[in-house]
Amino acid sequence: MLAEDAMVAKKSSGFQPVFSITPAIALDLMRIEAVKAAIVALPIAPRVIADLRETARLFSTHYSTMIEGNRLTQEQVAIVIAEDRHFPGRDRDEGEVKGYYAALDEVERLASRREAISEAAIKKLHGLVMRGGGKRARLTAYRDGQNVIRDSRSKEIVYLPPEAKDVPNLMEQLVFWVNREDQLPAPLKAGVAHCQFATIHPYYDGNGRTARLLTTLILHRGGYDLKGLYALEEYYARDLKGYYEALSAGPSHNYYLGRAKADITAWVAYFMRGMAESFEKVEAQARREAERGGRDQSKLLRTLDARQRRVLTLFEGAQEVAAKEIGGLLRLKPRGAALLCRSWVDAGFLQIANPANKSRRYRLADAYEAIVEPLH
Repeated sequence: MLAEDAMVAKKSSGFQPVFSITPAIALDLMRIEAVKAAIVALPIAPRVIADLRETARLFSTHYSTMIEGNRLTQEQVAIVIAEDRHFPGRDRDEGEVKGYYAALDEVERLASRREAISEAAIKKLHGLVMRGGGKRARLTAYRDGQNVIRDSRSKEIVYLPPEAKDVPNLMEQLVFWVNREDQLPAPLKAGVAHCQFATIHPYYDGNGRTARLLTTLILHRGGYDLKGLYALEEYYARDLKGYYEALSAGPSHNYYLGRAKADITAWVAYFMRGMAESFEKVEAQARREAERGGRDQSKLLRTLDARQRRVLTLFEGAQEVAAKEIGGLLRLKPRGAALLCRSWVDAGFLQIANPANKSRRYRLADAYEAIVEPLH
């Protein structure tokens, strides 16, 4: 027990963020809380929530990858995700958006499990980001050498992260802080974690995308998912210069010459302002949709993966659908569609309406029928 206490003391004495809660930051916190309460009270139709959530996920994917230089337009991102269509010369860009979209699915899964955030979870998110969203994405190892961040035009050093030998300990301290810090509101904790992850820069590539995913995970875990309707990435992308300037704290670009213990108040202020603006934008949109009414099914929707949410649209116009229709929507071959439907029956998402092999049809399981608004 004494050894365990010593280990806890060692970790807790590691990462200690330095920032002040200014009047502007406090005001933004109140704005965020007001919107959070308002969204919970709005009677938004489940189908509308599903549509808004999917739009937000596509926005997040587009803007987060665009920040890193992805060349696909917002419309092309939606086509790549929904139709798996290819654009000539854009293989890498397509892989990036598929990876980020898959990582958002993983964020929702992790948030729903209510477990402590782990380094393994972060490595899985990074693996999805870097491997094009493949289901077998492995846990990625931290970098094993020095990474130098340079200005793309002048080639001058913008940031010199900590040495590779220090990364594992710094990441351990960050994750420990995220899980043990219970005094700060979740928005502040998420903003600090974003900044510290970018400061550690634990990978050669994909650090920005993974930092933004970690931010989203912390917010969802802290009750600030806002039904999954917002996309903070759009705020960052609108002013990339401001985003990077806010992250650049301290008197030197060298981690060991001031960046490690720099005051990050400017970043926290930037982050909180962006979160408040994003939340208020969602509230305005949600209020426009609230007249449709309907019982909130956002918790149930969160249990579905991206393909299941898309398939819900088929049931808006029919009580029963065939595997062929599901395959057509998801661009699957007949055998793949049949196997997927079988697995969804086993998982309790679908039920067999007509068991005949040649005319087999499926309907939503009872628990999910309330999500859609059939037009038949």
